[in-house]
Formats: sequence, C-alpha cells, structure tokens
Amino acid sequence: QVQLVESGGGSVQPGGSLRLSCAASGSIFSIGTMCWYRQAPGRQRELVALVTRGGSINHTDSVKGRFTISRDNAKNTVYLQMNSLKSEDAAVYYCNARIIDRGFRTDDYWGQGTQVTVSS
Repeated sequence: QVQLVESGGGSVQPGGSLRLSCAASGSIFSIGTMCWYRQAPGRQRELVALVTRGGSINHTDSVKGRFTISRDNAKNTVYLQMNSLKSEDAAVYYCNARIIDRGFRTDDYWGQGTQVTVSS
C-alpha cells in the first residue's frame, strides 16, 4: 500500500512564500516522475511542475521564475517552493507520483490536496 501525504499549505498575502512538501510512503520499490498540480474553484486541474527521477524539471509558464520544484529521492519527497505568490495562484495543490511498488506494479498516486490561499 502506497500513500502520498502533503503538507505546507496555508494562507499568505500577495508576494509571500510557501513551501509545499509531499512524502511518499508504503510498499515502494521505485518512484518515477513526481508532479504538482493545482485546481482552483470552477477550473480544471492543471500541471504546475514536474521533476523526473533523474532531476529533469519543467514548470508551467505562469509560475516560471517564482516556483521551484525539487525532490529528495532518499526521502521519497517532492517539494514546491512558491515565491512571489499572486492571487491567481490560490488553489488546492495536489502532488502526483508514478510509483512502482514492491510487487512491481506501476500506478499513479495522488496526495489528498493542500489549500493555498493568497489574499490581502
């Protein structure tokens, strides 16, 4: 059994910073690409950033220069450092990971979501 647990959401003023964490645990053999998505009310879930196991990174254009994704393979954890937050960044943020479990089954797993509020 595999689970992803997120932490670090909260409420900040515009221009502020938050750091999200997502830790994978359970019967894990290997973790591939790890991602952060977000979903604002009335909008589709969108990919914010991804990092491959080898460390290749991509961020969606709207967050480039402000957000940074990173991972610690030893801790099975992915992070999202969010700086210069704007009101349009407010959403529920979800982590996602492609995980091979110890039974060598591959599946995509999701965290429970963490709320990010940006308001003055």
